[in-house]
Amino acid sequence: MKKTTSSFTLILTAVSLLFINPPLFASNTDDQIESSIKHSYVFKTYVNGDDVNVQSKDGVVSLTGSVFNESSKLLAGETVASQPGVKGFDNKLKVKGEFPAVNSDAWVVNQVKTTLWFHRNVNATETEVLAKDGTVTLRGNASSTAQKDLTTEYAQDVEGVKIVKNEMAIVSDNTMKPGKKAVGQQKDAIAEMIDDASITALVKTTLLHHRSTSALRTTVETKDGVVRLGGKARNAAEKDLASKLVNDVHGVKMVINDMTLN
Repeated sequence: MKKTTSSFTLILTAVSLLFINPPLFASNTDDQIESSIKHSYVFKTYVNGDDVNVQSKDGVVSLTGSVFNESSKLLAGETVASQPGVKGFDNKLKVKGEFPAVNSDAWVVNQVKTTLWFHRNVNATETEVLAKDGTVTLRGNASSTAQKDLTTEYAQDVEGVKIVKNEMAIVSDNTMKPGKKAVGQQKDAIAEMIDDASITALVKTTLLHHRSTSALRTTVETKDGVVRLGGKARNAAEKDLASKLVNDVHGVKMVINDMTLN
């Protein structure tokens, strides 16, 4: 009888563990998801300082709080959607202040600044952006003629921009103070710390901000910094441009473009 009782006790214990462990595992997974999101490159760099709360319940993530602009809200959502283990998300983030009217001068300035922030071969921090009736004026410093021209190219491809006047001064990296790293060197070091979810989010948002590419028709997958593009391109020029733009996004080590022509 004692043996039967002991066996029954063991069975009860085993069954109890089956019901107890799943919630524990779910809780651990949710904790891991929340931690990964909060420590992602996007949240530490682009959403840093914003009042954002992250909560995961059985793999469904809810974002609450506020951000400075619509781009931050979009980028935060894309980062969450790209995290392993996330089954869905609800982006309840609110934008602080008033959102400028589409195609207004303030809206164009924000779009251009955001676009420049995503690319590593231009210097967003050293670029001042002004807009008047679709004419964008760029001022500040560029490290080379190539960087200045690339800044013009990126700004020109932003929705709402009609003309770009680039008045940036060229300041060679050789003129920097001793011991200070060049912008390219700094960004190369940063790239090693960027997680795949952040890279995917940056790529998707970049394609959305450039009017010559389509984020809606493009799929993005990232593994160890290697980005694979899928979906459809309207023509060969759009496919090539997508590769060029994505290759210049922070953290991207290589681009494999499997897009088909529509």
